Amino acid sequence: MEQYQPDSLSAAQLAAMRRSMTSGRGALTRRSMLRASGIGALAVGGLGTLSACGIPPAKREGDAPASDDHSAEEKRISFSNWTEYMDVSEDEKSRPTLEAFRKRTGITVKYTEDINDNVEFFGKIKPQLAAGQDTGRDLINVTDWLAARLIRLGWAQKLDPANLPHAYANLSSQFRSPDWDPGRAYSYPWTGISTVIAYNKKATGGRKIESVSQLLEDPKLKGKVGFLSEMRDSIGMTLIDMGKDPGKFTDDDFDATVARIQKAVDKKQIRRFTGNDYTSDLSKGDLAACLAWAGDVIQLQADNPDIEFVIPEAGYITSTDNLLVPAKARHKANAEKLIDYYYEPPVAAQLAAYINYVCPVEGVREELAKIDKSMASNTLILPDKAMAAKSRAFRSLSSKEETAYEEKFAKLIGA
Repeated sequence: MEQYQPDSLSAAQLAAMRRSMTSGRGALTRRSMLRASGIGALAVGGLGTLSACGIPPAKREGDAPASDDHSAEEKRISFSNWTEYMDVSEDEKSRPTLEAFRKRTGITVKYTEDINDNVEFFGKIKPQLAAGQDTGRDLINVTDWLAARLIRLGWAQKLDPANLPHAYANLSSQFRSPDWDPGRAYSYPWTGISTVIAYNKKATGGRKIESVSQLLEDPKLKGKVGFLSEMRDSIGMTLIDMGKDPGKFTDDDFDATVARIQKAVDKKQIRRFTGNDYTSDLSKGDLAACLAWAGDVIQLQADNPDIEFVIPEAGYITSTDNLLVPAKARHKANAEKLIDYYYEPPVAAQLAAYINYVCPVEGVREELAKIDKSMASNTLILPDKAMAAKSRAFRSLSSKEETAYEEKFAKLIGA
């Protein structure tokens, strides 16, 4: 299939966009909502609350109810995404890649930024899905733990590989087979989200902070360390530092990790647990070092030359935001075409240049270099082989584990 060259923003336009970005824009805004907050999950209720609410779970094991696909006669898609997670023209009046898709295919995309938080969004769509009804959405973008839940409940449709030639060929090996969706039968990643160590070299006196052990134990950092209020990131990074695999840990491993972080809390080594609001503290030097999301770091470095990041030698946590077609969606084939479109390297490059998160598409480096050479060499957007080899994913949790672990973590962070 011939690759289509989208109507592209010029390098100057993209540079202007980045200059106009503040620490509160874009994907950063949604990070402040605690993208997978366990506290929110407990408040809304996990899988165990479905029956208690009188909503019976659908069939499990990914057996989504078959839907009548109206893609051929209805050339449209309804796509729900996070706020500021799509490229926008300089005048903010259009979304270039979506417009190019419409011109090529004749498929109109009703694009809605109605996902502010995974838990909140799950609450919106759960009643219809549990009742076997169409949610009014053909494509959604949710973080991996919620994607796993939807697949487990049978509320996501199995994708047709025939409609996904670019996606199948170009998906980075790092993201090909998560334990919650082996072989990517039901989902494809929109972006990868890397958790790294960030530090303000002015606040550390020029010292390099290279490990979670330093964050938890270095007396020179006492009271100036930040951890994340997202359980999977803070626990996962500490598990790795302790020589444990976050993809295979036990209950005892989890408890030992909580105890280690609790010790740092008790000694006031950790200043606080944060969502995205660590960014301002790190820039000002109120936090000397912290766990951070890579997309944030790219933004911070653009404005503050004192901000540095490190990939710990032991490894780091990677998560993903993922595209799924909900059960009973009316336009599955059209949605699959849109997924595949974003796996064409020219399109993927244009998106990555705007949102600055890890691009899951192989072969995008050359296209990204045409837009911005510095981005093409930034391992936080395009991990090299050495960085990819250090990535670790937090394993899927059962509903029982999810409830127990989140309760323990909420107690740890004082929530």
